Amino acid sequence: MTQRIGRSPLAVASRLIAVLGLVGLLMVIPASGVADPAAERPNIVFIMTDNLGWGELGVYGGGALRGAPTPHIDALAGQGMRLQNFNVEVSCAPSRAALMTGRFGVRTGNNRSGETGKTHGLVRWEVTLAQLVSGQGYATAMFGKWDLGDEPGRYPNDRGFDEWYGIPRSSNEALNRLSPGYDPAVTPLEFILEGRKGSPTRQVKEYTIEARRGMDTELTDRAVNFIQRQSKAQKPFFLYLPLTQVHYPTLPSRKFEGRTGNGDLADSVVETDAHVGEILDAIEKAGVARNTIVVFTSDNGAESRRPWQGSTGVWSGYYRSAREGSLRTPFIIRWPGHVAHGVNNEIVHIVDIFPTLARVVGAKVPQDRLIDGVDQLDFLTGAQARSNREGFPIFQTGEPTAVKWRNWKYYVVLRESSDATAQRLEKPQLFNLLWDPKEETPRNLELEDSWVLPKLREILAEARASLVTHPPVPAGAKDPYVPPTKGT
Repeated sequence: MTQRIGRSPLAVASRLIAVLGLVGLLMVIPASGVADPAAERPNIVFIMTDNLGWGELGVYGGGALRGAPTPHIDALAGQGMRLQNFNVEVSCAPSRAALMTGRFGVRTGNNRSGETGKTHGLVRWEVTLAQLVSGQGYATAMFGKWDLGDEPGRYPNDRGFDEWYGIPRSSNEALNRLSPGYDPAVTPLEFILEGRKGSPTRQVKEYTIEARRGMDTELTDRAVNFIQRQSKAQKPFFLYLPLTQVHYPTLPSRKFEGRTGNGDLADSVVETDAHVGEILDAIEKAGVARNTIVVFTSDNGAESRRPWQGSTGVWSGYYRSAREGSLRTPFIIRWPGHVAHGVNNEIVHIVDIFPTLARVVGAKVPQDRLIDGVDQLDFLTGAQARSNREGFPIFQTGEPTAVKWRNWKYYVVLRESSDATAQRLEKPQLFNLLWDPKEETPRNLELEDSWVLPKLREILAEARASLVTHPPVPAGAKDPYVPPTKGT
């Protein structure tokens, strides 16, 4: 053995003993991200807003600059990790399906938001995050917008939640009654619903414009009550709080109406921040803050409709497109003593939440289907520096239309919204998101960045092949659903 200059045999031996002693100590004291997190059975509070753009919050370059300060959410970001490259699906239902199943929306038959009067949502064959968590002895509740089924068997209380209160579809249906000639026999009125596990879901009241204004206040009140009840009972809990703001019609409650003087959107953002503050206060007062994971995010990019058009920050495009303004949303996570503090630009996708939280609670993800999500717990806790994901395919239609990988975006089909015609490109377009965040100038594929094309095409080919080897649930599929046998 070669002796290193400057180190005597005695010094080397002493160094070795010290290192071995330190290793032994580390084996006794669990390190963040290494110890079994399920042993602590942390509570989980997952707050999801509706169509809140990347550029609305103060910590993402908005806040007071947008006429809508967000002090509570900004403070939360300072207490945990803020992701700058968290990605979702292109519209509401696909993102929510991805969160609940760890599978891209296209795989579950939810590649676009549900249409009133048509079967939509998750077939009962799909396993939800709520079912996994409930199976580990957690109390579970969902208050807010579901958008994953509006019939018995597909409501939240049928899909793993002990209790729920909210709307089965979307806030824009509150506008129906105001439409000239509206006929409820053709498109039924939307109601606020309530349900408990083991009992039928029931109608509470019509979802009118006035009810829409007060919806998030009601959801927050119920969430606070749930936190208080479960903390007092000393039972671990999973609270899923998909707020209805700032989806159109973006109308604040009467309490916040005119609060900023900058319009309904600004008032609604400030109201959302206040509700987040109430949730954080409830967690603190219940004495469970140190053992509670809090997540704040949005299901999609900014609202595009005036007068409620939101901000996508430095990015271009609005939700329903494949642009960064559609895919990148705020994501903040706090777990004291576990999640590293700071700001990170590593790529994470909403499908990753499913396996990550499954590991947190000690549950196993289903092995009989393709799970697109990857476990990001070690990355979030600082046990590793990099995300377990470098990219992902983007689905706007029944096939992948684009690919995002590292700092590049590769389009083979352009579709600026779900209502627009999909334009298959004769020549694919490549953008470097560091140099061209608004995706304005395609790269010259013959001269610039051509080295990335094989990887991008590989991801695209794998995504296409996976739709053949793992056939997706057909849109509108009814229960009972039985997946086709592979190879048939």
